[in-house]
Amino acid sequence: MAAARSSARSHDHAGPLSRAGRTVGRALHLPFTGTAKGIRKATHAHGAGESGLGKLIELHAVNGAGDVMITVALASTVFFSVPTDEARGRVALYLAITMAPFTLLAPVIGPLLDRIPHGRRAAMAGAMLTRAVLAVAMSGAVATGGIQLYPAALGVLVASKAYGVVRSAVVPRLLPPDFSLVKANSRVTLAGLLATGIAAPAGAALQLVGPGWPLYGACALFLLGTFWAFRMPHKVDSAKGERRAHLLTHGEKRPSLRTVGPSVLHGLQANASQRMLSGFLIFFLAFLLREHPLSGQSAAVSLGMVAVAAGVGNACGTAVGSLLRDRGHGPEVIIATMLSVVLGTAICTAVFFGGLMVAVLGAVAGLTQALSKLSLDATIQRDVPEAVRTSAFARSETALQMAWVVGGAIGIALPLNGTLGMSVAAGLLALGWLLSVRGLLAAARRHRRLGDPAKARVA
Repeated sequence: MAAARSSARSHDHAGPLSRAGRTVGRALHLPFTGTAKGIRKATHAHGAGESGLGKLIELHAVNGAGDVMITVALASTVFFSVPTDEARGRVALYLAITMAPFTLLAPVIGPLLDRIPHGRRAAMAGAMLTRAVLAVAMSGAVATGGIQLYPAALGVLVASKAYGVVRSAVVPRLLPPDFSLVKANSRVTLAGLLATGIAAPAGAALQLVGPGWPLYGACALFLLGTFWAFRMPHKVDSAKGERRAHLLTHGEKRPSLRTVGPSVLHGLQANASQRMLSGFLIFFLAFLLREHPLSGQSAAVSLGMVAVAAGVGNACGTAVGSLLRDRGHGPEVIIATMLSVVLGTAICTAVFFGGLMVAVLGAVAGLTQALSKLSLDATIQRDVPEAVRTSAFARSETALQMAWVVGGAIGIALPLNGTLGMSVAAGLLALGWLLSVRGLLAAARRHRRLGDPAKARVA
C-alpha cells in the first residue's frame, strides 16, 4: 500500500513537469509545423493536391533552391575571388567549357527524353541525383577554381535543363479540373522563384563558413528532390496519346510547330530576343557593376540590387499572369506589348544611362519576360495539338536556352561601356521586335475574326 501511494505521488509530481515539457515542445515545434502546413495548403490548393500538381510545385521549389546554391558557390569562385580581368577570363572559360557544349547537347535532350516517356519520374530523380553527386565533386575544386570544376559544372547544367524539359512534359499530366496549363506553369514557376529568393541568402551565409558549404547544401536539397521525384503520381509516367513534335517540318504527316500557325513561331521569336537580353544583362552587368558600382555602393551590393530588382519583376510578372484570367487578353497582344515595353525601357536606359535606369531595366526585363513566357505557353496550349503538346514545350525550352547562351556570350565580349552595352541590348530587342510583332498582331486579329475568344486568353 505504501509503495502504491509513493508511486501515485511520483506520478502526480511528474504530471505537471511532463505537461510543461509537452507544452514547451509544442511551442518550439509550432513555427516549423505551422509553416510546413501553410506551404502545403498553398501548394495543394484548388485541386492541386488531388491531381499531383502540388507535389510537382514542391519538387520544383527544391530544384530552384539547389540550383541557386550551386550558382552562389560558382559565382564566388569564378567571379568574386579574382580581379576583374581575370574574372572575365574565367567566366569566358566557363562559357566555353559549359555553355558551348550545351548548345550542342541541348537539341539532343528533348528527343532523348521523348524516348523514355514511361520513365519521367526516374528521369527527374536521375537529374536530381546527378547534381547531388556533382555538387560534392565540385566542393573539392571550388576553392581553387581548378579546371576540373568546369566539366562538373557542365554536367550540372545539362542535368538541370534535362529536369526542366521533363518538368514541362509532366505539367499537362497533372492539371486539376478547370485549371489552365498557363495557370499551372505560373504556380510552378512562382514556387521556384520564391525558393530561389530564400535559398540565395542561405547560400551566401554558407559561403561565409567555407567555399564548399553551399555545394553541400545543394547536395542535401537534391537528395531530397531525388526522393520526392519518386513520390510523384504514377500517371506522370503515362505517355498515352503522345507523339513527338519537331521545330522543322519533315513531312506533312509528321506534327511540327510550323504547321500550327504563326502565333507559336512569332511568340518564340519574341521570347528568344527577351531571353537573349536576360543572358546579356547577367554577364555584361556583372562585369560593368563590378568595375563601376552604383553610386555609394560596393560591387557586390550593386549586383545584388539589380538582381533583386530583376527577381521581383519576374515574380510580379508571374503573379500578374494569373490576374489576366477571363479578361480576354490575347496572348499575341500581350507578347507584343511586353516586347515593346522592354524595348522602350532599354532605349531609355541607353540614352539616360545610370544606376537607377539599370535597376529599372532589370525589373522591367524580369516582368516582361515572365509574362511573355506565360503567353507563349498559352499559344502552345491553344495551337499545338494535344498529341504533341508536351514535346513542343520541350523544344521551345531548348530554343530559349540557346538564345540565352548567345546573349551571354555577347555580354562577355563587349567593352565595359554602359551606354554601348545598353544600346546593344536595345538592338537585340529591336531585332526580335521587327521579326515578331507584326506577325503577332496579325495573328491576334485573325483569332478575333474567327471568334472563340475564350481559347485566346492567357489563362
